[in-house]
Amino acid sequence: MATFTEKLPWPAVGYEERPWHGAQDEFGPHPPSRRALGPYLASAPAFIADLDISLDGDLNALTEDVASEMARFDAEVGHLSAPFASVLLRAESAASSEIEHLRSGAREIAMAELDSRSSEDAQLIAGNTQAMQAALAFSESIDDRTILEIHRALLERINPQIVGRWRHEQVWIGGGSRGPHLARFVPPHHDRVPALMDDFADFANRTDLPLLAQSAVVHAQFETIHPFSDGNGRVGRAVIQSMLRGGRLTRDVPVPISAGLLHDTDQYFDALNAYRAGDFAPIVRCVAHAASAAMNLGHHLVKDLQIVQVDWRGRITARQGSAARRLLDVLLSQPVIGAAAAAAELGISTVNAQVAIDRLVDAGILTQITEGRRNRIWVAQDIVETLDGFAAQARLHR
Repeated sequence: MATFTEKLPWPAVGYEERPWHGAQDEFGPHPPSRRALGPYLASAPAFIADLDISLDGDLNALTEDVASEMARFDAEVGHLSAPFASVLLRAESAASSEIEHLRSGAREIAMAELDSRSSEDAQLIAGNTQAMQAALAFSESIDDRTILEIHRALLERINPQIVGRWRHEQVWIGGGSRGPHLARFVPPHHDRVPALMDDFADFANRTDLPLLAQSAVVHAQFETIHPFSDGNGRVGRAVIQSMLRGGRLTRDVPVPISAGLLHDTDQYFDALNAYRAGDFAPIVRCVAHAASAAMNLGHHLVKDLQIVQVDWRGRITARQGSAARRLLDVLLSQPVIGAAAAAAELGISTVNAQVAIDRLVDAGILTQITEGRRNRIWVAQDIVETLDGFAAQARLHR
């Protein structure tokens, strides 16, 4: 077994020539570049299940310090009575989606989660929240079922025909749609995916490796394999959450690591490229720094939400334990609400839920955002503004 002071090489991605049959190039309206004809090079990632992670002294110290910070963050936020775990999970989902250039405001995302009218981006971000929830629910073991269920939760509403299986075609990153010849990176041919994913699962389930570093390597290997035709980045970042929860580093609340990655996406993508070139240290360092930044952002978010809570509680006179008071906690994680959704969350009748909503409207906490008397929806604007402020801080250094 390697020690953390040894310098052992990590295998770089190899490449193999594959034939390319792009009939659309021959018959399309625009002739292809000569560089987009003929065979292409697909990556051939190494199997890593039996490899050890060797960290130098500084990187080992960094990952240990950040892991300790994460345990403290989990303990400090996890014991609070408000549903901050749900809020942080949604913040992570929105940030992970934004890395893929999917952006929507907190109000639109909440409406999508309520199955109300919303943009496609908002629906995709809402799907990512479900993917993150699946990642935590299946965190005891990383296997084919786990990955496929995360992917299903992510895209079943938007792109159901591709869920439930690995990809059956070659994909590539960058370089246009005509073919893989000019791509920035060409993941392995789909014939290789099943065996690579079996190896990936074996590595992910090892218990003899430093967890934070292992999670970063697992993520980089997943992004290199690219087992799906869409959704790989979001699923791959959800897998980080699954690893951390399964390894008991985050027992109660997620650390919104994607919010930290959003600070400098160029550095993040450069780290993934370095991994493919045979150096895993940059992605481990990137994930560690992102986790540290995310915890700082997370603490501020929780503090801002607590200020909102105190203000709200001072506005209403309902007794402790009443539906109106319990609805305040629901609004933290679901700031757009209707009477039926409120009733389901509180376990009460729709009539009583409407009474609670009306009390919060009178207190200036909820505002109706639909017209008429049927299928009405209300928004907690204070929460929407707080969540949008978190997103703005996460992207501040982009």
